Amino acid sequence: MALELTDSNFEDIVLKSDKPVIVDFWAVWCGPCRIIGPIVQEIGEEYSDQVVVGKLDVDNNPDVTRKYGIRNIPTLLFFKNGEVVDKQVGSVPKPVLVKKLEQYF
Repeated sequence: MALELTDSNFEDIVLKSDKPVIVDFWAVWCGPCRIIGPIVQEIGEEYSDQVVVGKLDVDNNPDVTRKYGIRNIPTLLFFKNGEVVDKQVGSVPKPVLVKKLEQYF
């Protein structure tokens, strides 16, 4: 399951996590976001004991969006120990995301 991230809870959930974190930057009006959204949810469920998965609506959370220079969505940022360690822009198949994620366990 993906957590709802906001400007106010981002630091506590993402930057202070002791697990790897995937953040899906998305918007309601974004077609490709609707394609990758269910994939992100599946990963959150399948790897719930190993990773934190969150979704951040770029329209409602401009501070975090601006801080990480998100210009295209969907963008997925992979965090480990509070630092961005990988990035995926655009919709991709689930195996691509899983392969990126598994190197951070």
